[in-house]
Amino acid sequence: MKQEEGIIGKIVGGMIRRTVRARLRNLYWSPPKHPIPGPAIFYINHHGWLDGYLMFHAVTKLGMRSLDWIEEFDTFPLFAKVGGMRFSRGDVIGRANTVRTTIKMMRSEKRSLVIFPEGVMHRPGELLPFGKALETVATKVPEATMVPIAIVYELSMHERPEAWISFGEPHQFESLIGCEEKLAGQLVALREAISSGEKFEILANGTPSINERMSMKGLKKA
Repeated sequence: MKQEEGIIGKIVGGMIRRTVRARLRNLYWSPPKHPIPGPAIFYINHHGWLDGYLMFHAVTKLGMRSLDWIEEFDTFPLFAKVGGMRFSRGDVIGRANTVRTTIKMMRSEKRSLVIFPEGVMHRPGELLPFGKALETVATKVPEATMVPIAIVYELSMHERPEAWISFGEPHQFESLIGCEEKLAGQLVALREAISSGEKFEILANGTPSINERMSMKGLKKA
């Protein structure tokens, strides 16, 4: 099955794509160098409101049907049709049920998991300590391929922000500290690549800046 389930899934997926297209100038990525065996655990820094939407684009492009824990799930439960799962803050029992269901689906259906192990969205800078949920899933599904993924946003050269996604080398789980170090290194490498002008593939087209949309340079002089 695809990431978008049924008609409702296609509607939600369309909403996500329109939002990214309207909010960003472009979404770039450096995709995995080799196919990733599933199930996978994609663990990502959480510095931007669009993070979940960007990862929807990535896993859809990879064809890896994935689950995504959403703290604000109750605000828009239709996210369930694109892999979203309820992970409400303060609901200890509900969160435990979601973790158990996730483990079951990863084992039986080879679903992958998109997880933001810092637990909360925060402004860019140092990573926050990773929560135990990542370790729980990784140890209960030891065959899962761990993949550190860095996301960086920048508003400078264009009217709208640009966003980049960078996939790190797959590995097996050893420790939370080890995962923190790998993701921190991936973030540093991505920021350096952006600063150096490295070329990235476009994962999703956004909206060009007004000078690009409305340029009159091509008009002939009267």
